[in-house]
Amino acid sequence: MEENRHTNPDSSTPELLRAVLVAVVRDGQEPRQTEEFLDELEFLAETADIRSVRRFTQRLPQPSSRIYVGPGKLEEIAAFCSDNAIDVAIFDDELSPSQTRNIEKALPCRILDRTRLILDIFMSRAQTAYAKTQVQLANYEYMLPRLSGLWTHLERQRGGTGTRGGAGEREIETDRRIIRNRIAKLKEDLKKIDRQMAVQRSNRGQLVRVALVGYTNVGKSTLMNLISKSEVFAENKLFATLDTTVRKVVFDNLPFLLSDTVGFIRKLPTELIESFKSTLDEVREADLLLHVVDISHPRFEEQIAVVKQTLQEIGAGSKPVFLVFNKIDAYTYVRKDDDDLTPATRENLSLDDLRRSWMAQTESPCIFLSARTRANIEKFRSDLYGMVREIHAGRYPFNNFLY
Repeated sequence: MEENRHTNPDSSTPELLRAVLVAVVRDGQEPRQTEEFLDELEFLAETADIRSVRRFTQRLPQPSSRIYVGPGKLEEIAAFCSDNAIDVAIFDDELSPSQTRNIEKALPCRILDRTRLILDIFMSRAQTAYAKTQVQLANYEYMLPRLSGLWTHLERQRGGTGTRGGAGEREIETDRRIIRNRIAKLKEDLKKIDRQMAVQRSNRGQLVRVALVGYTNVGKSTLMNLISKSEVFAENKLFATLDTTVRKVVFDNLPFLLSDTVGFIRKLPTELIESFKSTLDEVREADLLLHVVDISHPRFEEQIAVVKQTLQEIGAGSKPVFLVFNKIDAYTYVRKDDDDLTPATRENLSLDDLRRSWMAQTESPCIFLSARTRANIEKFRSDLYGMVREIHAGRYPFNNFLY
């Protein structure tokens, strides 16, 4: 990802790029929900070192197939960007190539859609060769249909001999061929790495496997560090962890493997789901999923639904799940007055109300805790030990005297 900073001539401190956020409010979508979606988009921008200065929304049945928003709204956005030296406009949906071209003609700044922004974040945070290969593959697959509008001169590796096509071949076609070749090469590289990782997983023996899953930034890595006493990178930013980390954990002489995986997110780009399916083999091969939820988030129910849908898409929807409601220390609610006879809403429910509700309605075992303050951690460890022991007992019925 390019460095999203420029230097103030009067100061040596680099300034963040200035951005406007643009979203279409669909019919039936509540204004508050729109603001929460834009909060997430702003958090994505902050993760990419971009500062949001204004939000633009427009209610439409569906985004315009030509310019995403209406002509009048686009003119309003263009005028604001021009008057306020805006560096980038970020759209809360994936733009088609034609939408991108039309919007670029109207706006005096760079255009980013949600998919491009997430790809940029992944590209900046990939550390291992595996993660870098996966992100590069997703990036090229995103770029391929957009080459005619997104002019990026790729590194030329053409020689005088062996070059297909004549001297009059258009450069855009050459670029497409270069990208297709690189996509094919990256897919072959991933197959080789997948085989190596499959061998590594087979060498771990038949230990019970537990995988942490959940929406991005819900505290999976913090919980991983707490359970395994390791130092997995954890930060209050989206997608702090891209690479799957596996640790051997022992509870009361009972060993098992615990893995931390990349977080999911609303509207996760298709290219990333496809390329990261191999990384999520740890999820597909797990015996138990710890689905971590940020209970303090106002729309945690929707985040649960996003995770469940993504698990279905990668073939792990039927796995046993232990629902872990994290961040109880950050949970807040609005207490209703005794004389208020209006029906209680989600914002009026206390933590005890939510606990009783979820304990009663979910078919999966669940627990409420705080990985940061360690509240209820001992109960969590005890429950997790019981689940792992039960799985182990089914796998090794004559080995249970050890536990």
